[in-house]
Amino acid sequence: MKTNVIKRHVRDSLKSLRRNGWMSVASISAVTVTLFMVGIFLAVLFNVNHVSRQVENDVRVRVYVERKTPQAAKDKLSKQLKKIPHVQKVTYRSRNAELNSIVSGYGSEWNMFKGDDNPLNDVYILKTKNSASTMAVTKKARKLANVASASYGGDTARKLFKVAAKVRNWGVAFTVLLLLVAVFLISNTIRITIMSRREEIAVMRLVGATNGYIRWPFLLEGAWTGLFGSLIPIIIVDMGYGAVVSHSGLSVAANGYAFFNTMPFLFWLNLLLAGIGIVIGAAGAGLSMRRYLKV
Repeated sequence: MKTNVIKRHVRDSLKSLRRNGWMSVASISAVTVTLFMVGIFLAVLFNVNHVSRQVENDVRVRVYVERKTPQAAKDKLSKQLKKIPHVQKVTYRSRNAELNSIVSGYGSEWNMFKGDDNPLNDVYILKTKNSASTMAVTKKARKLANVASASYGGDTARKLFKVAAKVRNWGVAFTVLLLLVAVFLISNTIRITIMSRREEIAVMRLVGATNGYIRWPFLLEGAWTGLFGSLIPIIIVDMGYGAVVSHSGLSVAANGYAFFNTMPFLFWLNLLLAGIGIVIGAAGAGLSMRRYLKV
């Protein structure tokens, strides 16, 4: 396609978008709402899966000591834990140190639990030689005296994967519904354009215009609608994600897990949202042309 033809199609599509006024605004708004929900859904889903993988591959086992266990019994437990096969290192953290970690991550309001009100347990953190041995080490640790409970990344990972599955299932259903609404509105907008340009299209046919030449301005109009509708969601999702990462960074880092860094994660998410907008815009235009433009 020649450069001047491309320029003409782009110019005509933008003029048509402006000419349709409130219908174009309605279509762009539908895309905006849809992609805003899609952006939130994708950001949550990708990060839940990302953290789940980190937790699953964690080689640490947390062994919680029963409250009011005497120091001599704690020392004996420490020696027993070190003798468990595949245990590489044993680190002790008091209940006060655990609380201080929570305070540094989640906020000073947790200071109210300091002293005798501290509900946490002393904990031994066991580093295993590999992630495959964490389950066996956890089972052996649970059988020892003065152990309140023991957990490892696999337990938490399974729970997170279940959450991710629920988010994905509900999110996909809701997103598909919104996408259909957006495609419907874009289709109606393009239909109005086609109806208003019937005579012009008839003249173009008479002078030998190809089907592709007639279709391109409408496809571009739909694509513009989708692209413009993606701009506001991209800005809001970027700002929201940046705020979430910056405010939750300490609490996540305290546990050794982290969300995706803002870059390049947001760059690829933005491209995906813009691409989805363009696709649903073009799909709406294509649907309208198939129904109302017999070329």
